[in-house]
Amino acid sequence: MDTDELNRITQKVIGCAYTVSNVLGAGFLEKVYENALAHELRKAGFQVKQQYKIQVRYDGIVVGEYFVDLLVEECVLVELKAVRALDDGNFAQCLSYLKASQLRVCLLMNFGSPKVEIKRIMR
Repeated sequence: MDTDELNRITQKVIGCAYTVSNVLGAGFLEKVYENALAHELRKAGFQVKQQYKIQVRYDGIVVGEYFVDLLVEECVLVELKAVRALDDGNFAQCLSYLKASQLRVCLLMNFGSPKVEIKRIMR
């Protein structure tokens, strides 16, 4: 997928996240935001997988599994948080997901404050 198309998708995903944030505000569990964002993305015409399994391989064998909150259009990972503030561990988690999945972009979203905080992480 080319960079322009990837940018178009991430911009629309971010727009959907702002819609969810404006309607729900802060204070809910991550799962609530995951379900709401998945619904909003599907309404926008996107293919969305929730709790998408990513396998970590080493020397040809699976040595671990992670579950990313959302996979959009088979190319954008979305990791959701509902915390007071993002930390280095959240960024490291997204980088690990990108490395294991071989995808290029992960959107880290924090719904724990009055306005959603979004970080675009590239590999």
